[in-house]
Amino acid sequence: MRVMQCPTCRAPLFFENDICLTCSTTVGFRPDPFDLVAVDGGSGPFTWCANRPVAGCNWAVEAPGELCLSCSLTRTRPPDGTDVGELFVATEGAKRRLVAHLVDLGLPLVSFRDDPDGGLGFDLLSGRLDSSVVIGHEDGLITLDVDEADPAHRERVRRELGEAYRTVLGHLRHEVGHYYWTVLVDQGGAVDAFRSRFGDERADYADAVGAHYGGPGPDGWEDGFVSAYATMHPWEDWAETFAHYLHIRDTVQTAAEAGVTVRASWRGGAAAPSPTADEGPFRALVRDWIDLAGALNLVNRSMGAPDLYPFVLAPKVIDKLAFVDTLVRAAAGSGSAPVVRPRLTGSGLG
Repeated sequence: MRVMQCPTCRAPLFFENDICLTCSTTVGFRPDPFDLVAVDGGSGPFTWCANRPVAGCNWAVEAPGELCLSCSLTRTRPPDGTDVGELFVATEGAKRRLVAHLVDLGLPLVSFRDDPDGGLGFDLLSGRLDSSVVIGHEDGLITLDVDEADPAHRERVRRELGEAYRTVLGHLRHEVGHYYWTVLVDQGGAVDAFRSRFGDERADYADAVGAHYGGPGPDGWEDGFVSAYATMHPWEDWAETFAHYLHIRDTVQTAAEAGVTVRASWRGGAAAPSPTADEGPFRALVRDWIDLAGALNLVNRSMGAPDLYPFVLAPKVIDKLAFVDTLVRAAAGSGSAPVVRPRLTGSGLG
């Protein structure tokens, strides 16, 4: 995520800010021009999104009563007056970051309001209120259990499923990957290229689910998949890979914007060679990411916390990530769009 500036005093602010602590200007986020703007309660050009009272939204709109881009994508939310209000607010906060990142990447985004049969939409429900809630994606509609925003619930599910990592934002990134499989692969004419890397998505999905949860899973999956869950079906492999692609792009950009530096040879070896012409910008980014993630893992361990990024990116996984990157850049209208990379220095960890 980019570091932003107060529109009044130009002090650095963050995506989630709604007030400048330097000059007290009330600010809200606008996806265009992708920055914070002054919000003055209705007498100026911008006011708050209508969902601010219920979703804690800090996005700005042009007219009172309007919904911002992110909130307008929510089709269903828990009823007012229930005990899951804070969980809904936290889930919407993660969704705002997801939507902003999709906009920043230049990815096409069609709302379910404009395309009821395939546009992107979110049903944010609660398993506490309705035990029949099933997390998933179908024809552009993402269903998420807001209970995932409860750390105790999320950790319990993570342990039950044997996952290394589980966050609300990560879950949203995975589910939106299914939406972009349709947009980038199916509608983008890249099915054959997809199958050569991920496998044939025409394999029966129900059978794949049964096999995945009914057995111990394949040995050595780390050589070709980013997670054990990715082995279940080519669609899940794509969604897991897409989620990690968003993890990498967002985190590396944030590190660069914040001035976090990693010495290129901090592991004790020589700096990685420059990418060759056929590698493209993403493979250079991956090398930087591996160094950055390794350093951040060590920082977390110093605090007694789990690794920030408990994954290993094997060469086959990097190839899949590079394939996703190629499709994203093409859809954004530029096959050579610049990548924001962390600054590399020779002076150690910054």
